[in-house]
Amino acid sequence: MTAPGRIAIVLLAAMGLGPAFPVDAHDPGPADEVVVDKSDRELKLLRDGEVVASFPVALGFAPEGHKQQEGDGRTPEGRYVLDWRNPDSKFYRSIHISYPRPRDRERARERGVAPGGAIFIHGTPRLAALFRDDWTAGCIAVSNAAMDIIWNSVADGTPITIRP
Repeated sequence: MTAPGRIAIVLLAAMGLGPAFPVDAHDPGPADEVVVDKSDRELKLLRDGEVVASFPVALGFAPEGHKQQEGDGRTPEGRYVLDWRNPDSKFYRSIHISYPRPRDRERARERGVAPGGAIFIHGTPRLAALFRDDWTAGCIAVSNAAMDIIWNSVADGTPITIRP
């Protein structure tokens, strides 16, 4: 996509007239696993080990490395579960990621810090695309169109793997 095309998508998103990220709007059906590749900035929906859909993502404002503590701006890494959802999130819709795990809590306790929490896959507020590529506090953000597809494709209890 050309630079003017990217600028148009960002401006449309800021006005609430289009997604912050391009998205293939097909319905992939149910997924039994979610994989996020932080380095590729991509969320994949899988069924029986096969990718059925993928979407670009924005991460925490300091995306390198595993989340260490509350406020560090990092997106966690590892295997978690999508355990509950909020249809009325201030970020359109959101699905909670089961961070912190017991080991995450233990590591934070050893360092004398809070592990943080409230990590979600969520949609995009209208002006977020104007600020920076990675803008969340540690969550995984997708366009609202992508969030609709993810919302309809994954059930509570679906595993999610977040890779560096």
